[in-house]
Amino acid sequence: MEDLGYALLPLSAPPTGPGWNHADMSDLLGQGARRSAAVLVGIREGVQPRLVLTVRTDHLAAHAGQVAFPGGRSEPEDHDALATALRESEEEIGLDRNLVTPLGYLDRFETISGFCVTPVVARIASHARLYPAPEEVAEVFEVPLAFLLDPANLRRYTMEFRGHQRPMVEFVHAGHRIWGATAAMLCNLLQRMERT
Repeated sequence: MEDLGYALLPLSAPPTGPGWNHADMSDLLGQGARRSAAVLVGIREGVQPRLVLTVRTDHLAAHAGQVAFPGGRSEPEDHDALATALRESEEEIGLDRNLVTPLGYLDRFETISGFCVTPVVARIASHARLYPAPEEVAEVFEVPLAFLLDPANLRRYTMEFRGHQRPMVEFVHAGHRIWGATAAMLCNLLQRMERT
């Protein structure tokens, strides 16, 4: 966890502008404005720090059934990306914001669904109780941070989407496939920590 802090953008200077993958998304979505969103890249403290992830319910309009960080679109009452990530985490997994210590940010990421997502990295107290909000989240689970930080566990592949060949990354742990935007944001963390 010590080297994590050096890899993050500081809380005092949140990322702005387009996502690091803007050129790729522009080929698919054009140059139109992206909607703002934020996710919580939450690391539960402990002897073996663990990353908190969710499985989205099958009936959601976007990204149904996929593994995701807690988070979602920014609302007008949200002061900033941190406020969005904390509010959404409270709504989706019952995370008490008083048990969260924000550490910094990863680079912004644009999704195929038209969002520009700000990942907020934070520590979660070891005793925090998490439970899924059934209308949005089917499951909350945790993956050892050491597993995700080991480049040997990062799988690369190519997927065809709307006539484009897209390089993709994924992790598979204990029956969960972590891919798409979530895996890409984790890959950004690996790159920022110089683990790839």
